[in-house]
Amino acid sequence: MELISIIEGFHPLDNAKLLERAAELAPNLHHKVKEPVGGFQLKERYSSEKEEVVLHKLRHLAMGKGQNLCLDFGTHYVGYLTLNLSYSGSHPDAPAFLKLKFAETMQELSENSEEYNGWISRSWIQEEYIHVDQLPAKVVLPRRYAFRYLKITMMDTSPKYKLIVSHAECLTETSADVDRMEPYSTGDPLLDKIYEVSLRTLQNCMQDVFEDGPKRDQRLWMGDLRLQALTNYVSFKNYDLVKHCLYLFGGSRFPDGRVSACMFTAPTVEADDTWMFDYALFYVVALEEYLQQTDDMEALDDLYDIAMQQVEHSLRMCENDVVSREAVDGTFVDWTEGLDKTACAQAILIFAIRYARRLARHKNDWSQSNWLMDRMRRLENAARARFWDEEKKCFVSNGQISIASQVWMVLADVLSPEEAYDLMSRSDEFLDNCPMSTPYMHHYYIMALLRVGLKDKALNHMKEYWGSMLDAGADTFWEAWDPKDPKASPYGGSVINSYCHAWSCTPAYLIRTFFCNEEED
Repeated sequence: MELISIIEGFHPLDNAKLLERAAELAPNLHHKVKEPVGGFQLKERYSSEKEEVVLHKLRHLAMGKGQNLCLDFGTHYVGYLTLNLSYSGSHPDAPAFLKLKFAETMQELSENSEEYNGWISRSWIQEEYIHVDQLPAKVVLPRRYAFRYLKITMMDTSPKYKLIVSHAECLTETSADVDRMEPYSTGDPLLDKIYEVSLRTLQNCMQDVFEDGPKRDQRLWMGDLRLQALTNYVSFKNYDLVKHCLYLFGGSRFPDGRVSACMFTAPTVEADDTWMFDYALFYVVALEEYLQQTDDMEALDDLYDIAMQQVEHSLRMCENDVVSREAVDGTFVDWTEGLDKTACAQAILIFAIRYARRLARHKNDWSQSNWLMDRMRRLENAARARFWDEEKKCFVSNGQISIASQVWMVLADVLSPEEAYDLMSRSDEFLDNCPMSTPYMHHYYIMALLRVGLKDKALNHMKEYWGSMLDAGADTFWEAWDPKDPKASPYGGSVINSYCHAWSCTPAYLIRTFFCNEEED
């Protein structure tokens, strides 16, 4: 399933006041210098076999044509690379021609990017070919990278000399103030590790905005923002960064007022010409959740009308109180191939209206609140009539039974508490048909289990799913993950996958809010 939107002559609607306020809220970035903790050489160019190199011997490791050196920085970082290069042998009589390959996981080191033929641009693959004309030299790469491993391959030199990498360092970058974080432990080693990796995932996605992935796409996406904000509230507590992002989405929109699915922020702020039915509605949800945390009336006054526009536009895309084909086609939900999203889109609209009503009550806009209540009841009745199968006791979306449909209808409170509990108690029945393919959808599955009180089942699922990423070597949590098919990718090749991805950071939120809540203790 490709997700590409191209609107010819697209010109977003900009609000100078909101963009100016967003600029005032731009975060400070924190930097630290990190050096490799280990090194090794791959026996062949795309081999997974490695031979360890002791770090203090690097100054004496001379590389000729075709040889490589892999540096391990110990964990996942986002930042800028500096290399100090020297040589052994005679004075260099030709440039050193190097290939630098940055990898978030060990698996990436042995992947041949030339074999990638997916629908997302290969230009996101973190590889650089550089010539160094004079040695010794200090090479400072201008681009920012997301990586743990760096493979340096000597593509060519001359017989007169060999290359030595005498020093390497990464200047890390994040807007998360890690030094202000207090130590936290659940007492469960697995939960502690999941919590640690979740926060590192969020930290490395916190840059000028909440990025979806620091390797790819390095962009502010609405679906990711909502989940990043929730995790931020229980960890780094950078409320201004959330507000900054909400104002960016409000400050540059579609000409008809719709919130874009994602934002470009450089060289100038500009809404992308991609719109998603569910992501636009999550703007309403994220704003209300921000207000729960801050009671920020400035944000409510500035953004309330924009939030209501998203609901009103979505309601106009309904026919007889059921979402239209156009709305469904613009709904994401998950990357699962073949997933029918009609029931999900209906449920997400109901879900978002509940948050919109809370915003209206914050604003003392009682007529809007009452109108939304009426529309919500009609949508709920239509959802029940259209999608609920009384015999099968589950939701059926155009003949398809999926876990996504059950999850979103439960989160939308379409069922009675007793019916919802019974449905989610049987959720294992629905997991294999159109299975979930991303941590994004797994998060909402866990939230549905928690919604009906199945806390142990939710905790076990989180441990099994995110724990399986740890077993596979994760330093940060990944964009897409199927434990049964480790190389699965929605993009046509795992080499383009993001292995530090925002929507995967929520276990820290779940742990602090539901599983190890200090107030409950």
